[in-house]
Amino acid sequence: MTARRRDEPLNGQESVWDYPRPPALRSSEDLVEVHFGGQIIASTRASVQVLETSHPPTYYIPRRAFVEGTLVPTQGHTYCEFKGRADYFDVVVGEKIARRGAWQYPRPTARFALLNQYVALMPARMDACFVDGERVTPQEGEFYGGWITSKVSGPFKGGPGTMGW
Repeated sequence: MTARRRDEPLNGQESVWDYPRPPALRSSEDLVEVHFGGQIIASTRASVQVLETSHPPTYYIPRRAFVEGTLVPTQGHTYCEFKGRADYFDVVVGEKIARRGAWQYPRPTARFALLNQYVALMPARMDACFVDGERVTPQEGEFYGGWITSKVSGPFKGGPGTMGW
């Protein structure tokens, strides 16, 4: 395992190494937009960020902010030791499909009860995701849904050699 070294945050940044474990929730009024299939499928100023040590924020978007029909429930689930059971959605616009591109905790643990009406996305599977007009860089790896912006410093878990962090 490669040793991690915390990047020193620049002015106006926060380090993901200052985020807690277990994770914290933080409401956000940033304009969050998700582009997929040539259109904006979700837009909100009422998202919730999940902040966890070594991870960029994962943005959870109110389900009502999605264009109707773009979230199609699909088979399978995963389990988070903190949030509980996650159910998945395919993200669909016309013929374009991001299989298991989004998830929700329909019955989260008490600490994360707020998330039951929110949906998270894998930004790497979308055409683009934006926070206040800044295009997001997706967190590396196939399992995590973090959104990297200029507001956060790493290094970030998810890439090769980081699974043991």
